[in-house]
Amino acid sequence: HAPGGPQPLHQGVTHRAVVERQAREQVAGGECDVVQSHAGSLPDTGAVGDALVQRLRAAGCVFAEQEAALLRGSASGPDLEALVARRVAGTPLEHLLGWVEWGGRRLAVAPGVFVPRRRTVLLATLAAQTLAPGGILVELCCGAAPVAATVAGEAYACDLDPAAVACARRNLPAGRAFAGDLYDALPSRLRGRVDVLVANAPYVPTSEVALMPREARLYESRLALDGGADGMDVQRRVIAGAAPWLSPAGVLVIETSRAQAAAGLAALRAAGFAGRVVRDDGLAATALVAATRQRR
Repeated sequence: HAPGGPQPLHQGVTHRAVVERQAREQVAGGECDVVQSHAGSLPDTGAVGDALVQRLRAAGCVFAEQEAALLRGSASGPDLEALVARRVAGTPLEHLLGWVEWGGRRLAVAPGVFVPRRRTVLLATLAAQTLAPGGILVELCCGAAPVAATVAGEAYACDLDPAAVACARRNLPAGRAFAGDLYDALPSRLRGRVDVLVANAPYVPTSEVALMPREARLYESRLALDGGADGMDVQRRVIAGAAPWLSPAGVLVIETSRAQAAAGLAALRAAGFAGRVVRDDGLAATALVAATRQRR
């Protein structure tokens, strides 16, 4: 963006983990299929007879050569063998490495913490387009706080999961990540001052959590996945409580699914917001963007 315009989003989504669990979900039979990254971002072992590569591939890891390079870069000897055994058993690569590259930054993640998905880049892009220089952004249900960590501005984040908050605190400046339930976690000094309020609240219907890929279902906190009977319980609470926290020109941005977008717009209207749906087919992403009607 031109100087003086909206704050730029740091470029580059290079770690295979964020070029997406969507890729994992599209690969038949793959329980251990780490996602692809930009070509050439990591060395290819190229060793057809490499025993580690063959082990990972047999376990379902689609990008076995790249995973082998990452694991070898993290450990050796018995420690490497321990990592490989956990990976073959299904532990997400990101949890083993302790980081994921997202939005041009290496973000800390930890076992049990929701791994930022590539589709959430849409939230960061929309936030960056909206946030003026010096503006305030808050990321609710933040997990590792990928949006707050990669969009320029005064950014804060909160989550109910203590492990997620610990990661967010590693990814943000001191004093910017809070533990608690949605708005209850935020300091009162932010009330009425938030220019962009972003939420990637859980939106998987309870009945569908059991159908999710094994890496998410078994290794990520259910708090980050289960959105209630129709998947929208937490989203409705985000919408209902947003207005008092937004600045006069504040904007609310919520990640959702294509199937839930119409219900999300209805919830926004009921809360006094004028909203729109934004889709990015390349990211397989859908978001709701809204402002109160009087502030439109």
